[in-house]
Amino acid sequence: MSSPSSPLKPARRPHILRWLFAALAAVIILALALGLGLGLGLRHHSFPAASSSGAGADGSPSDGSSGSQKNVTNPGLDNFLLRDIRNDPPQVREYTLVVQEMVGAPDMVERPMLVVNGASPPPAIPSPRARRERNTAIHWHGLYQNSTPFYDGTNGISQCGIPPNQTLTYNYTFGAFSGSTWYHAHYSTQYTDGVVGALIVNPSNASTNADGQPVPAPAAVPPTIPAYDQEVVVIMQDWYHTPSPIVLAAFLGPDGVDGTQGDEPTPESGTLNGFGQFNGVGDYFNFSLAANTTYRFRLINSGSLANIRFSIDEHPLYLISADGVDVEPQWVAGVALSVAQRYDVIVRTNLTSGGSWWVRGQILDDMFAYDIPDQNLDQRGVLTYPVPFPNTTALDPASPDPGFPDVDDLDTSTLVPALPIDAPEATRRYPVTVSFQETQDDQYLAFFNTTSWAPLDGECSMTLLQQPAFTSSFAASGDGPTIYGDSQLLLTHNGIEVVDLLIDNLDEGDHPFHMHGHRPWIMGTGDGRYQGQSFNLTNPMRRDTTLIPAYSWVALRFVTDNAGMWAFHCHISWHMSSGLLMTINNRPLMAASYGVPQTIMQQCLEDPDGGAARKRALGPNVRMGAPLRW
Repeated sequence: MSSPSSPLKPARRPHILRWLFAALAAVIILALALGLGLGLGLRHHSFPAASSSGAGADGSPSDGSSGSQKNVTNPGLDNFLLRDIRNDPPQVREYTLVVQEMVGAPDMVERPMLVVNGASPPPAIPSPRARRERNTAIHWHGLYQNSTPFYDGTNGISQCGIPPNQTLTYNYTFGAFSGSTWYHAHYSTQYTDGVVGALIVNPSNASTNADGQPVPAPAAVPPTIPAYDQEVVVIMQDWYHTPSPIVLAAFLGPDGVDGTQGDEPTPESGTLNGFGQFNGVGDYFNFSLAANTTYRFRLINSGSLANIRFSIDEHPLYLISADGVDVEPQWVAGVALSVAQRYDVIVRTNLTSGGSWWVRGQILDDMFAYDIPDQNLDQRGVLTYPVPFPNTTALDPASPDPGFPDVDDLDTSTLVPALPIDAPEATRRYPVTVSFQETQDDQYLAFFNTTSWAPLDGECSMTLLQQPAFTSSFAASGDGPTIYGDSQLLLTHNGIEVVDLLIDNLDEGDHPFHMHGHRPWIMGTGDGRYQGQSFNLTNPMRRDTTLIPAYSWVALRFVTDNAGMWAFHCHISWHMSSGLLMTINNRPLMAASYGVPQTIMQQCLEDPDGGAARKRALGPNVRMGAPLRW
């Protein structure tokens, strides 16, 4: 076993080059295709054909005879090993994603799926086109989209969705962003059905870091990233056997999904790089790696509800990054990822005996309200590499996690950014409450204060900014929160401010909240409601997805310098689709000056019932109407 007491050798600090942000743009064509064969072509980059990478318990390849994905292609290891392009010159990279409805069985249970380029998940792209009777939109999680807020890919806010048999080209630069992230459908619960993929962006030699701050000279930057030989992407998710629109309708209804209104849908199983096991059958994803090699594992929870714990038997993890923020490194036995969170860990393949080990993606049940027969929460993969003294028996599926005597799981309160950035003093402060309520038509909806979000009809927030009367109203009313159209809670700032968002979670469940267009500081957290506690301004943790525990508070601080309309929402798929979303409206006059691509404007005109997926009447205890200030 690698010694946790000895830190890994750091890499030379001059930045690893994968994307030269000042000169590099991503051009991504997304299409909603009819049938299975429609494609627009890929000019610069085509994804390799995915091949089965299933393994038996001894790590040997599986022929898939126990059952495999039907029309959906089994993702192979090549999909998740990143090609080294660190020394490539600056260039525009163009990718095409085809989002289609196909039949798949990642855990050996067939069901309709939504997949990207015929695979789920598709190959990782180091920088995304589509049968479906509904629109879609693709969000690039964590990207700032400076000056291109209309390409954020958020239905109802940055666009109205791509209608069937149409395309939209997302054309943007990465700017100061770097880190492990992902892309996913941002239209109702579509990503629950399979529209997810990895997006990996490494730092450049730019003069600013991922927070837009000047980068110190290399000698002044903490050497937190050890030298590594190759990168491996790991995408984990909880998995449902029933298509998400059916599940969502039941969740919002008076009887819930299990007879109790408000109980979140419990998944049947999960997947690890597209492979899952259920009811005693299923292949394992095979991490067939080289011996005596150092790997950077990029971990992503692309699920809909559950926290997922990642670990590798007999291999401790050297954690170096959280949501794209380099952190002071530490040895951990495992890491629990909330929905949409990412962690980067270093793994050494340096053991001399064994030859095969379990890779565990344990779906944690702390968010589940009821049990499902034959449910399998213990999802596995197999790590293999040559050793002098190999195993003589296959791995035992019933074997527990052996753990480590002197290494614990990650405690997120210990995360400290490796590049210190102190938080500026706040100039604005706003409290907001999170709750769930039953409406008068017996729907169970989520609320920020008194507002439950739903997409508008035939327009989105960014197209509204093209209406002068709408945009100028913010200057007249001043900074602060307002409600538009009963369902849109807008937090507006006409200039650059430093804002504290004080969130009181009045719900009995945890909520992983994601802020689009920003990477906020986490100023504090605690039990109960916020009572005026003081904050630590010295290098607080920064990340774009923050877990707020049940009956607790969290304070997030951000700067309103990124003009645009930005979603702030719970990333549990069922919660966001039940209304747990508000909009951060930064510098509306500046955002309006960017314009909106004509394609997006036209697609909004073709989506007159954009909000029809979740129409509802509000209960008698919920009051709407006049602009709300708090």
